[in-house]
Amino acid sequence: MKILQNPPHFLLSTAIHHPSSNSLKRSLCWQVLLLVVAAVIFSGCTSSSQDLDSAQADRPPNIVFIFADDLGYGDLGCYGATDIKTPHIDQLAQQGIRFTDFYSVSPVCTPSRYGLLTGRYPVRDGVHRGVFFPESWTGMDTAEITLAQVLQQRGYATGIIGKWHLGHHRQYLPLQRGFDYYFGIPYSNDMEAVVYLRGNEVVDEAVDQRQNVKTYTQEALQFIEAHQEEPFFLYLPHAMPHVPIYASEEFQGTSQRGLYGDVIQEMDWSVGQIVSKLQALGLEENTMLVFTSDNGPWRTMIELGGSPGKLRAGKQTTFEGGMRVPCLVQWKAGIKPGQVIEGMHNMMDWFPTLAHLAGGQLPTDRPIDGEDISAVLQQGGKRKGQQLAYYSIYTGDLAAFRSGDWKLKLPMERPYGGRYGFEGEEAHGMLLFNLKEDPGEQQNLAEKHPEKVAQLQKEIEAFKASLGVLPPPKKMKEPADRSHEEYLKKKYGSS
Repeated sequence: MKILQNPPHFLLSTAIHHPSSNSLKRSLCWQVLLLVVAAVIFSGCTSSSQDLDSAQADRPPNIVFIFADDLGYGDLGCYGATDIKTPHIDQLAQQGIRFTDFYSVSPVCTPSRYGLLTGRYPVRDGVHRGVFFPESWTGMDTAEITLAQVLQQRGYATGIIGKWHLGHHRQYLPLQRGFDYYFGIPYSNDMEAVVYLRGNEVVDEAVDQRQNVKTYTQEALQFIEAHQEEPFFLYLPHAMPHVPIYASEEFQGTSQRGLYGDVIQEMDWSVGQIVSKLQALGLEENTMLVFTSDNGPWRTMIELGGSPGKLRAGKQTTFEGGMRVPCLVQWKAGIKPGQVIEGMHNMMDWFPTLAHLAGGQLPTDRPIDGEDISAVLQQGGKRKGQQLAYYSIYTGDLAAFRSGDWKLKLPMERPYGGRYGFEGEEAHGMLLFNLKEDPGEQQNLAEKHPEKVAQLQKEIEAFKASLGVLPPPKKMKEPADRSHEEYLKKKYGSS
């Protein structure tokens, strides 16, 4: 634009330095000619700018999907937290949608990510009983079609920055699953051999987790910058606040909830950086930004874990605190601000919803368990189907079932997963809750409403039948053979 603004001053100075009549006439002629040329150039630039704006409006929305790890329902200001400040995340709620009853499909990492990226119950691939480890030889089945593949076929640039956790051998990694770009830790940050991969290759074997949030944020900003001229899908599954938790020096001691709160406040800063980048590039209007969590808080980590807020229990359990998660959506071009949406919605819904908004085609050779909720996002209301199955990560069995406002939790014969004095999935008999009236699951209504128990049991059997034949659970981690140690201990005693 400087070239367009300078000619009048330049031409004026030229006229001043050519006082003769002929020189002045020639100068004036050149002025007129150059001004005409400048006008044509300016007109062309204006037209190009208008064309660019039109192209932005006509193309499908960019998608930035931020997935926290083990973030609790009570860890954000917009969900009631008073000891952690999350102004940038809360702004998403003010400018878009806050869901009250949004669910993961599992209370742990691997199956929750499977449900998000495939739109299917993890039990369909046998990845519902536990999580993958660095010693796992299996991964999400390579025949599964991911959201990234669907969007890639629609011309989206697809990138994942962060935790993958769906298999770390080459055939299971993101570049082979529909993503153009990958940087991050391939499994949980508390596992052996924490490394950064770029693409399929290890690029850092000495990961400084204190800088993890900042590292992922910088990578995310670079991805957005590189793909601003085309629709893009940026999947940002953070390592935090999964233990071990780390905050950079700048954020240590900034919250009123210790190191855990510091980590959340740094993640909030990260959201602010991403929004600022979108604004600077003129992309915020037509970018859908989702912020949610893979499951509930790891309560057994005490102060190193988060808060379920008003909900019961946390990660690894099929109580509400394990699977109901915060979920916020901003899309200025397509969503009205300040909405609070009730009713059951779940992580599997993003697959058909984002595919629809991108103009993509869903697979027709397999069941998709998620529901397209694009109409909910754009017009309000709630999801048509109001059923959800909760699976135990310990037994692999269906452990609870929600239908409308009611939830039936099947008997648990023995406790699982407790440590440091905290209970995990505690043993109990048949439990029935009305979640609208009792989201904290404190009042067992099973004896008071036997007819509702019977109805939900029938719905469970019908749901199981609808799944058809299922594969056996995959081997996530098998105990090592320690028979040699047992032999030596028996013969020589413990050391």
